[in-house]
Amino acid sequence: MPRILVSGASGPIGKALLPALAAEGHEIVRLVRKPSKNSDEIQWDVSQTLPPATVSGFHAIIHLAGETIAGRWTNSKKQRILDTRVQGTRNLAQAAAQAEIKPKAFISASAIGYYGNRGDEVLKEDSGSGNGFLAEVCRQWEGATRAAADAGIRTVHPRFGLVLSKQGGALPKMLLPFRLGLGGRISTGRQWWSWVAIEDLVGAILHALNQDLHGAINVASPNPVTNAKFTQILSTVLSRPAIFPMPAFAARLAFGQMGEELLLASQRVSPAKLQASNYQFRFTELKRCLESLLNKTGKGGPS
Repeated sequence: MPRILVSGASGPIGKALLPALAAEGHEIVRLVRKPSKNSDEIQWDVSQTLPPATVSGFHAIIHLAGETIAGRWTNSKKQRILDTRVQGTRNLAQAAAQAEIKPKAFISASAIGYYGNRGDEVLKEDSGSGNGFLAEVCRQWEGATRAAADAGIRTVHPRFGLVLSKQGGALPKMLLPFRLGLGGRISTGRQWWSWVAIEDLVGAILHALNQDLHGAINVASPNPVTNAKFTQILSTVLSRPAIFPMPAFAARLAFGQMGEELLLASQRVSPAKLQASNYQFRFTELKRCLESLLNKTGKGGPS
């Protein structure tokens, strides 16, 4: 039974991923911050080096851990966002590189924030990085895996889009105002939101685990939408009006730099490498995805 080492297993992505890994017959061991309770947990501190023996013999490492980006970005918050990703990734990659029996694959999370605010430009994996705090975080985050790649370990950077899940992330925060009829587009609504259903995010990780993929892969639906279109579709699915737009200045006032880089930035991402490797998306259309998540008329399955 192939053994997989997973960090960030308690987050919404990890909670969705673990059952899928188990269903494929993998034995899962979790890296945890608290003292380990049994043999399927290993305690670690992202700021400390990890003994190579800790990761030796695993078939693969899936690294998801990092400080949440939700919340106002104070200087200390930004430092935690950066440090937990870069230090944790570097320590894990160095341990893998020095392990007696090296893992076959190191799948280390990243995000489409790598591209910065790019307007209507279609962004594929070979598109350059952009400007801003998140772009800098993603560059350093991906660069921190270098030791593993240099040691010959197949290294993959899944760049996650806006993850749609009932269990966490952006969608639950949107639902209350929209259900109250207080939702609306943000600023002009022309900024592109590249979304992905949690089922496809998990599917893409499994695909990356099982296929000979290397480097960055965009994990987003092949059909991104503008914020205005997202707003219109969500309000339709909820059968509520969406007539209260949020001006750009209000987004900046309410959320600070996070609002600027997450709500107002435009990233029109193409999952070119996933499609070229024949990954079959379960949800390609936003309406079907939201209907399934919100238990409306959508029944899941290909869309």
